[in-house]
Amino acid sequence: MSNLLARFAENAFWIARYMERAEDLARILDVNETFARESTGAADWQPIVYLNSDEKRFFEKHGAATAEAVLHYYVLDDDNPSSIRSAVRAARDNARSLRHLISTEMWRQLNVFYERLTRLGPPDIEVSNLAKLCTNIKEACQTHAGITDGTLLHDEAWLFYNIGKYIERADQTTRLLDIKFQYLRAPAGDERFLDMSQWNALLQSVAGYHAFVRVHPHGIRTEDVAAFLLTNLDFPRSVALCVETVDGLVGDLHNNFGLKLDRRIARALTDLAAGLDERNIGEIMRTGVHEFIDRVQLQLGILSKEMHRGFFASH
Repeated sequence: MSNLLARFAENAFWIARYMERAEDLARILDVNETFARESTGAADWQPIVYLNSDEKRFFEKHGAATAEAVLHYYVLDDDNPSSIRSAVRAARDNARSLRHLISTEMWRQLNVFYERLTRLGPPDIEVSNLAKLCTNIKEACQTHAGITDGTLLHDEAWLFYNIGKYIERADQTTRLLDIKFQYLRAPAGDERFLDMSQWNALLQSVAGYHAFVRVHPHGIRTEDVAAFLLTNLDFPRSVALCVETVDGLVGDLHNNFGLKLDRRIARALTDLAAGLDERNIGEIMRTGVHEFIDRVQLQLGILSKEMHRGFFASH
């Protein structure tokens, strides 16, 4: 039976979500700069604001979505709950509540990472320094994930941590893919013509280029990349694998620790999995990847809400 208090389960869930969010936001900023530079030579940063549904808050503070404004808002802005600095601070705050359950190494690395972020200033987020900065952020988040996996007891807290990680990863993978379709819309919905060099950049941004080439050794097609990131059950950042992993972790909570399997959580997972069948990719391409991603993001939001109601609301 479970001995983990609901508030501690929620802390573990949100540590993972915030750290995954910080890493994936660094990936989004990096790939946005790459796409803008390669497509037109002049950066367009406004899609970042819309992808994060931050239009109201952002434009209350900034008159235009310039590189300087967007990078400050999403890396350093302490008042923006979506910024990388805010996400890592929130992860650390949740970790403080779990100090009795996590290792010294995990706690120390989170603190060091956050202190590094507090020392960043405007020169560090200039576009010319962005690739290096994003690499450093990604590596710090990956270090956190490795330390957590290697030191956190694999009990209920570990299961909730990983549920949070994979829900967030699924959501952020859809956002990365959506950036591509925000930049380059094909005529009459035919997205197969899009520039393959940019698909290459997108795959590299999710550390998926070599994995993709192993599955598709004869070249890059738009349909294959979309299928790889949405429906492939072997790639760690694909939405389908994330959903399948969450389903298994929720099952482990029920089977190994006696937590009730909420039917609304099960239904949300079933609905997500049904749409992410690899046989659906042709229909997804015909009806529009952007529209499909919108539906997936809505379903992920429902899943997150049901997780809160089913497991955390009791405290």
